Amino acid sequence: MRLDAFLAERINGWSRVRIRRLIDAEEVLVNDAPSKPSYKLRDGDRVEAELTELTPTAFEPEDIPLDIVYEDEFLAVINKPAGMVVHPGAGIVSGTLANAIAWHCKFQISNYKASSESGFRDLGSEMPHRIGIVHRLDKDTSGLILVAKDEQTAEELSRQFQNREVEKSYVALVHGHIERSSGIIDRPIARDRWHRTKMTVAANGRSALSLWKVRQRFEKFTLVDVHIKTGRTHQIRVHLASINHPVVGDATYNEGRDNTIADQEIKKAVERLGRFFLHAEKLAFTHPKTGERMDFEQPLPKELNEFLDLL
Repeated sequence: MRLDAFLAERINGWSRVRIRRLIDAEEVLVNDAPSKPSYKLRDGDRVEAELTELTPTAFEPEDIPLDIVYEDEFLAVINKPAGMVVHPGAGIVSGTLANAIAWHCKFQISNYKASSESGFRDLGSEMPHRIGIVHRLDKDTSGLILVAKDEQTAEELSRQFQNREVEKSYVALVHGHIERSSGIIDRPIARDRWHRTKMTVAANGRSALSLWKVRQRFEKFTLVDVHIKTGRTHQIRVHLASINHPVVGDATYNEGRDNTIADQEIKKAVERLGRFFLHAEKLAFTHPKTGERMDFEQPLPKELNEFLDLL
């Protein structure tokens, strides 16, 4: 059976065209490597798919405060705090961004119903079947994340992400003094064969492209802007570690570099920070309904600015 046909049978509500886009965007792996829609599956093949663009609301809505940067009836841009998981999973069923959005949209849709005579769409009092969280941020990454409120909006935003039409820029503090002013990291990323929760640079991985530029240099650290052209899992963290400049506070990929900090005040500050120094600062996309180009910027949170003041 062809790969696209196999997935079409198993992912309810997805068209063959949409599944092909997912495969072409290298969001589907066969035996840990990207494949093609026409690939003929064989006995023993292992298929993995990243289906994060639409999150089913099969979890409890929770009244968790949201820092909403922008919102209309089709989408919202949210400033996610560090420490908040985006999706339920891996034993986490509550306290996530998805739980918070489900609660927020439930009440918003009730408001739409109450105001239907005033021109709002009458969506009823129930939540939509799906909430479109169309990209990822790691738990300890803060900053801007985009949410679609209906499936049509989610699909169009997902198309923009897959076609690399969405601009995403991050700020990271890394170990080491980077002499060059800018650079490009073009290295494929795959799941680590021995540690399945980690990613690694691998020849058979998905293509991944990151552009970085120095914002500020310190004696033992460098603050960089990172613009990513792809959205692979842990991409910035893996790419920066691959050039020997891992993200400060990232115990998963910096191989104990935090423990080698000579300045004890800074070393203790990293421990108190309790997160890695990575922030989604800028986000730009085309509004699926109006065609307007939307640009957003979210400054560094207080705890990261306070950390920089120590350097």
